[in-house]
Amino acid sequence: MASVAPVKRLPGFHRQAFADVIPVTVPAVPFGFVIGVAITEGDMPTWAGWMTAPFVFAGAAQLTMITLAGSATIWAVISAVLVINARHLMYSAALAPAFRHQPRWMRWFGPALLVDQVFALTVVQDRDPADFRRYYLTCGITLWLIWNAVVPLGMVVGPIVPDSWRLDYAPAVMFAGLTLLAIGRVPAAAAATVGGLVSLATVDLRDRLGIVIGGLVGVAAGMVAEIVMDRRSTQSVRDGDADDADDVDGPSPAEVRA
Repeated sequence: MASVAPVKRLPGFHRQAFADVIPVTVPAVPFGFVIGVAITEGDMPTWAGWMTAPFVFAGAAQLTMITLAGSATIWAVISAVLVINARHLMYSAALAPAFRHQPRWMRWFGPALLVDQVFALTVVQDRDPADFRRYYLTCGITLWLIWNAVVPLGMVVGPIVPDSWRLDYAPAVMFAGLTLLAIGRVPAAAAATVGGLVSLATVDLRDRLGIVIGGLVGVAAGMVAEIVMDRRSTQSVRDGDADDADDVDGPSPAEVRA
């Protein structure tokens, strides 16, 4: 009887991560398409705009850079991009415990793949270091590959897309998808919800500034929600400590007389 050869799998590939990440790429695809269209319409050289896809790999930051490149100083562009990506400070703090047990190359390379979708999927994972690493890299590299296929596609096909398609709504759709992923995390859900609503409300602003404004307001909303949640958590701990102290002290004189 002939033996069946074992099925080979790609080294480092995580099948569950791939199944999880594919649905969240759907709302990101039209956003990447918008980036490609913006590159062809902006003042930034086309080759430089295309390079933002593999090296910047951050939708709102890319669009801000492309939009402001022809009308703002380099320091204004850098400042705007840093403000929009400030939410990654919250992301890195949340993922720090998982990265603490990773090898050095992962601690250097992993953050380059940290985008909203990767964070939303990996922050809820409770896995051993090796399994987490495979899960994280599969999510990040899959998104990176799809993003770097969609942006050039937008550059090629974008100029012939009818205005009636209203591609400017793509960022709001992406924010809505992130809201569903982050529904269990109040700060992330607040950032995605507020960012999407503001992007939708300002969709008709020139140069797609509505996306930039939505990103900035979303970051601010997430930071405020994080501060409020931290204060509530601290207050709950203090109240619990106070209750424990009352239990240790024993019943009050009035309770004894009763």
